[in-house]
Amino acid sequence: MKNFKNLLFVAMFFITATVLGQTKITGTIVDGTNQPLPGASVLEKGTQNGVSADFDGKFSLTAKSPSGTLVISFIGFKSKQVTFSAANSNLGSIKLDEDNSLDEIVLVSNSFAIDRKTPVAVSTIRAEEIEFKLGTQEFPEILKSTPGVYATKQGGGYGDGRINLRGFNSENVAVMINGVPVNDMENGRVFWSNWAGLGDVTSAMQVQRGLGASKVAVPSIGGTINIMTKTSDVDEGGNVTYDVANDGFNKFGFMYSTGLMDNGVAVTAMAATVSGDGYVDGTSFTGFNYFLNVTKEFNDEHKLSLTAFGAKQQHGQRQNRQRISTFRESERGRKYNSDWGYKDGQETNSEDNFYHKPQISLNHYWNLSDRTFISTAAYVSFGSGGGGGWSGVNKFGINDQNYRNGQFGTINFDKIVDENIANGTSGSETILRASRNDHNWYGILSTLKSDLNENLTFLTGLDYRGYTGIHFTEVTDLLGGQYFADDSNVNNPTNLAQVGDKILYDNDGLVDWLGGFAQLEYSVNDISAFVSVNVSNTMYQRVDRFLYLDSDPLQTSDKYNFVGYGAKGGLNYNIDQSHSVFGNIGYFERAPFFNAVFSNRNNVDVNGDAPNQKITSFELGYKFRTEKFTANFNAYRTLWNDRSESLGFQQQDGTLGFANILGVNAIHQGLELETTFRASDKLKFTGMASLGDWRWANNLENVQIFDENNQVIETVNLFIKDLKVGDAAQTTFALGVNYDVLPETTFTIDYNYAADLFADYDPSDRGSVGPNTWEVPAFHLFDTALRHKFDFAGFDASIIARVNNVFDTTYISDAQDGTGSNAATAAVYYGFGRTFSVGAKIKF
Repeated sequence: MKNFKNLLFVAMFFITATVLGQTKITGTIVDGTNQPLPGASVLEKGTQNGVSADFDGKFSLTAKSPSGTLVISFIGFKSKQVTFSAANSNLGSIKLDEDNSLDEIVLVSNSFAIDRKTPVAVSTIRAEEIEFKLGTQEFPEILKSTPGVYATKQGGGYGDGRINLRGFNSENVAVMINGVPVNDMENGRVFWSNWAGLGDVTSAMQVQRGLGASKVAVPSIGGTINIMTKTSDVDEGGNVTYDVANDGFNKFGFMYSTGLMDNGVAVTAMAATVSGDGYVDGTSFTGFNYFLNVTKEFNDEHKLSLTAFGAKQQHGQRQNRQRISTFRESERGRKYNSDWGYKDGQETNSEDNFYHKPQISLNHYWNLSDRTFISTAAYVSFGSGGGGGWSGVNKFGINDQNYRNGQFGTINFDKIVDENIANGTSGSETILRASRNDHNWYGILSTLKSDLNENLTFLTGLDYRGYTGIHFTEVTDLLGGQYFADDSNVNNPTNLAQVGDKILYDNDGLVDWLGGFAQLEYSVNDISAFVSVNVSNTMYQRVDRFLYLDSDPLQTSDKYNFVGYGAKGGLNYNIDQSHSVFGNIGYFERAPFFNAVFSNRNNVDVNGDAPNQKITSFELGYKFRTEKFTANFNAYRTLWNDRSESLGFQQQDGTLGFANILGVNAIHQGLELETTFRASDKLKFTGMASLGDWRWANNLENVQIFDENNQVIETVNLFIKDLKVGDAAQTTFALGVNYDVLPETTFTIDYNYAADLFADYDPSDRGSVGPNTWEVPAFHLFDTALRHKFDFAGFDASIIARVNNVFDTTYISDAQDGTGSNAATAAVYYGFGRTFSVGAKIKF
């Protein structure tokens, strides 16, 4: 009831406002094959009055004059001017022609692929669809109906979602925001909780499977997720949003744009607060999302754009998977979480997460001449936060009834507090701590594009990134004790730590990256092709303030450099207006991750000769376009060779040596299909099928490891040939229906099927012949949403209602293989049951 009153309050706040419109102009914007162009810009010429087309390409604009001209534009298409009048207010279908000189900012800065030109497998999702379907889902889940994608909520904490692409996890999937790579510089991972507010500010998101269109060297083995945030809108105005959902979810947001002012400046700002109890027990959360873009057009040659955004959040986690039997026997079922309890009546987590990672970028766009364009982006990011846990005596075991409120119950923190108090001057036996992973990251990306002639374009650029990862553990709660004794720091071995003091470790990971690329693009008539090469040097260095005295020169390690390089090329041929084919091929070598070099977490035992990982990729595709039906079909094969694998051994002089084990290889291949059928102006069907065959390629048998005297010290066996790659569904299907029930009311239902999902495991542990990993049962899910647009006291308003997992299906979304590779020993997360959300939006 409280949430409903809040919604009414927001509505009543605007009920007194009025606007005067003179002519309401409507129409639909389409491409050459009559496919809609969602997000296309519609601007009343000579004013700042404009709107964007919705997901079906439709727009409605209240003009300031009874007659005039509309300027219609869209990325990758030539702008068109269309006259209107009060007598001719329904403009019908407006067709835009492709512009082979795609908007420089997007092409050069953001590496967006162009349909029927860029020879890669790609799916694009616009802001309208994200707003319609996202709701309380994790941001990566908006892509779950995309070929090759498997996305889940993992443990179910706010922002804890994950995504796999063609069977590769986030370490091997490049994520770029406005053309800037955001994969962790040390381990390649993407933590979506750092970007929990992206759904509010994304204008378009592209999934480029395989090699992708990015020019800089990024870890795109599985593909690239390219996210473009909103810029300063051409139209003045804004909106207020309010969302409520299951389990106490509340979200309030505000956005305003000045439009392009007479002085050439445009500003867009957004802010939103979010909170809730969480579907999973013990996962309450709070967050604040913000976005700011300031753009200044100096003249036809120079443009500056400053963008800053972030999402400060804190949430409880379900960090530990459990056996299926545990979920079934617990009173809470799939909501069960072993990682929380109460302390003095307050919800307290043994595992939680908190982080704030603002990203600030300054982009300069320079039209050097009619043929040459330079785009430069300088950016910084300051991350602060980490994940909670415990230290000392383990009193958090799920079967330890001394510290549980009943079988599979919550943690009895009060008992732990009483025991620590009783210890008196002996200090706390058990405490809560946070593993901090702060960082300072800065970089610059500069790209030059020059048209050598009508058909040939040359691009080149530099990519520099500097990164310092600051890793330490700090005490967050002594749980009633006076201190926590820790002897980990050689500079302070008698540390009696208080809240905020560092324990266990304190070290920095330093990464410097310098890369360059060159690309040649050829386009004539119906043929477009490219060839691209890149090279990069990655430098790693480690600083450890706990293992080495401040006076010890070993406190800072030597620098270790790794050179990576790559080459790729592709060709697209438009056979006619309906048919086109494409192909691409590429090879690149990627530097090992930081932990493969400093695998023993010290500055002496270093694997400075860790080998590059080697990736080869092939792809063929076919595209079909008609007025009613489109289809994209592609076949791919990716070879991932020399996965980082090493063995440490003691040398005769007592030091640690490393043997790098080559030949741990994987094959990822498959078929993908994506379709759209527009049965009528009101009814649209979408479909997807993805059939993957992802497996380890070969065994390693009797691989002998030699010491410095050429003596055999160990023999390595790995029996992994034809074992299925785990952690992502290899077979997925999707079917969607969009139906305009009324002119302003749209209903959608999406069906998703996932199968051939094998439990995750470490192939390094397969030292003997054994069964394949456990296969998770296949599952079917249905989601639905209803959007209604209406006039509210002269304002454009809308309400969106969503229900996910409509039939409350019970299913396992994530699994870790156990002993014997069977269901009884596997550790799992269950997916969410039925959830709902309702959101209101008022534009002004």
